[in-house]
Amino acid sequence: MINIGIDAGKFRHCAAVLDDRTGEVLIKPFFFLNDQEGFRLFYSKVRQYIHRKHAVGMEDTGHYTINLTNFLLEKDLSVKYINPRSTSLRRKELGMSAKNDRKDALLIAGMLSEKKFWRSVSVRSLETDKLRELTRLYHQLQEQQNQDMNRLQRALDITFPEANTLSWTRYSRPYMQFLSLYSSASSIAGEDIRNLRKALKIEGRGRQCRVTAEEIKELAKRSVGEDNIAIELEIRSLIAIINTRTEQIRILEKKIEEFSHQLNSPILSIPGISHITGMSILAEIGNIKDFKEAAKLISYAGMDPLVYQSGKYDAAHMPISKHGSRYLRKALYQAVFTVCKYNPTFQAYYTKKRSQGKSYRCAQGHCVRKLLRVIFKLLSTDSSFDSELIH
Repeated sequence: MINIGIDAGKFRHCAAVLDDRTGEVLIKPFFFLNDQEGFRLFYSKVRQYIHRKHAVGMEDTGHYTINLTNFLLEKDLSVKYINPRSTSLRRKELGMSAKNDRKDALLIAGMLSEKKFWRSVSVRSLETDKLRELTRLYHQLQEQQNQDMNRLQRALDITFPEANTLSWTRYSRPYMQFLSLYSSASSIAGEDIRNLRKALKIEGRGRQCRVTAEEIKELAKRSVGEDNIAIELEIRSLIAIINTRTEQIRILEKKIEEFSHQLNSPILSIPGISHITGMSILAEIGNIKDFKEAAKLISYAGMDPLVYQSGKYDAAHMPISKHGSRYLRKALYQAVFTVCKYNPTFQAYYTKKRSQGKSYRCAQGHCVRKLLRVIFKLLSTDSSFDSELIH
């Protein structure tokens, strides 16, 4: 087989070609730019070898490889991605003290000879990558939203700490609209009541606020809040950011749901798994055929416990490895919370682990591993969830 290794970079890539059988370097490492001319140069050099069985390998390092991968797939080349951790370990095994693009290209080419190091990339897998970009962006925006909401509450605790004792819903349209106009108790206390009523009124459809302007003004008069123009400006800025991001999150939710309906994955048959959580898990897992057994999937998710042995010592209680994607683990923990709530078998399993003295988080971890075994079964057999078959 012909092995073509590429060390990808931001502005240029380095490639080398090896004969798998003899180990001969057919094309010494050469550089080509990350643009159309560079891609054409690469293809012209390797074209003479691709009529034979071949593989083009790159490290799975993120966005630097995306455009090049699209080009290679359009040319019907067989593309493989190698885990960067594997190349790092192989470099140490070979005693390579120096690291540079040329040596890395040859190293990657050599690793293509062993299937355990790489995974195949196809047009379909690139669609999964697009879904992964969507779901990760969704979770990133949610994290930022939570941070800004906490900042908003901190600021309100300074300018109008009594605001949240009222019976309005936090972050509702009336709540955000009113506080964007009146961001402190002092600005409310001296305002005309008619203007305050107007600030509470919502245009168009939607539930009107149950809190009255009179209630707010009376509370503001007795408030211990500080009159601080800097904090007031921060509140208005945060509300504008939160409102804009809310709309962005809503758009992403609809797009992810569209992907979910197109895929119609059996993962959605598990009670308690929503479109967002299900697609987040699927996007991070990728092709289930890359995993020979459920244990491999558990390890990929970083949910396998670490092992520490030295001589006669064998550590009994070790944390999970946390290898791989943090987005996958986050989605799994979110999923297992609702799965344990809606499925009696998972609920009983969680209760059993708690009765054995496991902590809340540890018991959840056991349930996540059980959930991964179920997911592996459903995806690998393309079958729907059946609680009677879980044990």
